[in-house]
Amino acid sequence: MKILMVSIPNHHFFQWVNQLEESGYEVYWFDITDGGAKVDRIDWVTQGKGWKQKWDFPFRHTLKAKLPKWYQSIQKINERNVTAVFKDLLVTFKPDIVHCFEMRLSGFPILKVMEENPTIDFVYSSWGSDLFFYEELGGTKQKVNRFLRRVNYLITDCKRDHRIASQNGFTNTFLGDYIGNGGLDIKLSDIASQEERRIIIIKGYEDGVGKAIQIIDAIESLPASLLHNLEIVIYSADSILKERIESSAFFKQLQVTVHVRGQFIANADLLKIMGRSLIHLANSISDGLPTSSVEAIGMGAFPIQSNPGGVSEEVIKHGVNGFLIEDPYSISEIAICIKKALENETMRAQAQAYNVAYVQENFNRDLMRPKIVALYQNVNSK
Repeated sequence: MKILMVSIPNHHFFQWVNQLEESGYEVYWFDITDGGAKVDRIDWVTQGKGWKQKWDFPFRHTLKAKLPKWYQSIQKINERNVTAVFKDLLVTFKPDIVHCFEMRLSGFPILKVMEENPTIDFVYSSWGSDLFFYEELGGTKQKVNRFLRRVNYLITDCKRDHRIASQNGFTNTFLGDYIGNGGLDIKLSDIASQEERRIIIIKGYEDGVGKAIQIIDAIESLPASLLHNLEIVIYSADSILKERIESSAFFKQLQVTVHVRGQFIANADLLKIMGRSLIHLANSISDGLPTSSVEAIGMGAFPIQSNPGGVSEEVIKHGVNGFLIEDPYSISEIAICIKKALENETMRAQAQAYNVAYVQENFNRDLMRPKIVALYQNVNSK
């Protein structure tokens, strides 16, 4: 079976596609952005790279940085059209299945070509905000409806997005909701007891959708004595958040480590930090099932998580195995959740036992692999 994957270069995509390494499928990845070099971690996949530039002329990146208007004029002539390139790829590779990950960046650019090839099975995996927040991301109801009418098979990362797709024109086969990276590989030996945990870990997105500033404001409203023996670790922090923390007299009293967005942290290392964390905080106004929070849950960190569209309540029961932030702009609500979580070790310990077992049962990578392999077999057999 030949599968043509269409995606941006993304950690979750690489993890998903690696679930198929020993499946016997012939897999081709069309990098819709043509960004970066060949990806070694999926070196068994044929990778569609280097398609965009007709001529990768010397000093191209320098010209782009120094004379952007000139560069844009040149690129109007020098860049190949994604539609034409993808159309040629269908002819040469002859896939049985095209599987695109995320609608706006990967799906819309190939939609016209897929409409021209109605006999090719088209699988779409929704990611993060692409269905829930499509209008804010520049999509229209008409275009989303048109895209979903062409999709033969839908995979979502949460139950919420299956409902949204059905409300926006999808009437074909739903293959199920699967975590976007194809499952978690958690080492139980890296999960510390409650007594050993001394870290508050925070996802630092502050990008219009992510609302980490509210978390920082909430922490500042707490008594410093509640935090003095703890370390605060912030990962994937946008620069505005880093500057906010560095300018805060309150945070200068505390032990704080900030990993800026784009600064590489191996996933295994991040999981180890989560495995020593008391609580994990993440706040946004839009998301799918948040993979990082599921990872933190699986490592035993007590989750305090926003709940856009009811997505987080699919895995978190408020006051039982975590806290849900219903108003992502409410500093007082977030502060109350943090204080309650830090002061109640019994609740955290009970949540840890439940959460670790729940993630192992529902998101274990080894258990998910045969299910993911079978997805494509089921598509190809119809």
